[in-house]
Amino acid sequence: MLNQKTIEIIKSTVPVLEKHGETITTRFYQLMFGNHPELLNIFNHANQKQGRQQKALAGTVYAAAMYIDNLEAILPVVKQIAHKHRSLGIKPEHYPIVGKHLLLAIKDVLGDAATDEIIDAWAQAYNLIADAFISVEAEMYDEAEKQDGGWEGFRRFIVDRKVVESDVITSFYLKPEDNKGIATFIPGQYISIKMEFEREDFTHIRQYSLSDAPGKDYYRISVKREVGAGNPDGRVSNYLHDGVKEGDILKVSVPAGDFILNTEKVTPVVLLSGGVGLTPMMSMLKTVVEIQPNREVTFVHAAQNGNVHALRNEVEDLTKLETVKSFFFYDSPTEDDRKYNRFDVEGYITREWLEEKVDKDQADFYFCGPVPFMKAINRALKELGVKEDRIHFEFFGPMGNLEE
Repeated sequence: MLNQKTIEIIKSTVPVLEKHGETITTRFYQLMFGNHPELLNIFNHANQKQGRQQKALAGTVYAAAMYIDNLEAILPVVKQIAHKHRSLGIKPEHYPIVGKHLLLAIKDVLGDAATDEIIDAWAQAYNLIADAFISVEAEMYDEAEKQDGGWEGFRRFIVDRKVVESDVITSFYLKPEDNKGIATFIPGQYISIKMEFEREDFTHIRQYSLSDAPGKDYYRISVKREVGAGNPDGRVSNYLHDGVKEGDILKVSVPAGDFILNTEKVTPVVLLSGGVGLTPMMSMLKTVVEIQPNREVTFVHAAQNGNVHALRNEVEDLTKLETVKSFFFYDSPTEDDRKYNRFDVEGYITREWLEEKVDKDQADFYFCGPVPFMKAINRALKELGVKEDRIHFEFFGPMGNLEE
């Protein structure tokens, strides 16, 4: 435990972290990768290049300082990050490296303002926080390996089937090369894929939501092709689309993640997605139908048009059930979309539409998609008076803030 003086020193740095947090974390990654380039085998290069990881870490450090005297308050954040760490293979020996370079970055950015007293206080605080992460992650590693069908690290899976779902999304059905059982998962969770490219020094790890219900002899991921000149996210997704064939091998981690469907509740559930954000929602939808056939579920998906709308046939097959309703929003429908009535609403999901069509007083809401979509949905639900404990969401990539 930290003494009161150390706590007060840490809290005194909150305004500084609010102002200089991203500068500190940017410098931190520069220093750490300069001294330990091998860690680029673990960290997402795309998130680094786009500044998302730096921003997310700055937010985490800021929250740690704010709640240094009540770390229980940020335990959900710790667990969410720990899931990511476990799926990437971050181990206890990495934490001293991170701590050393974080303190160096604070000193480097703040200069003389970072007194020995402040650096010492942050060293104590970091060790306390690191111990919390290590403890939580140790349990996760143990569970991942010892559960039925579990394993350590990355396991070799065969691409059993590759199915084009739309102009931009392709599904991959993955079965273990050793033909042994695979770990189950909770709808909403993801797996990590480790890619190794010729003539590149470092591996690339990407996390993809599982898009089918658990209990199968395969995992399914549905991957969007990331396009755009210089888009670092496209390095792996384009290779999966263009370079990976049926019969190829992918290295896969045990499923992880805390954005999960609560199947202990029987109240209505509303699943809202934008673009490729529908992947965890598909897993949730199929699971509700399979194990909670009497539970009402509403599936709402927003896409540009029918050309990029994936997995619609699977959703439409399930809407034949009395308990399942679906609505498709297209903001730029094609002539064929109009001709064949492929969508329900032209435009975007609005607060007014939600108020009219869903049970805002009883339902649990799960949503995922591009950040602007998620901010709009979160704002609409709060304006409708939906309580926070019934609002569930996931960012693809580092955590963000929907309140910004």
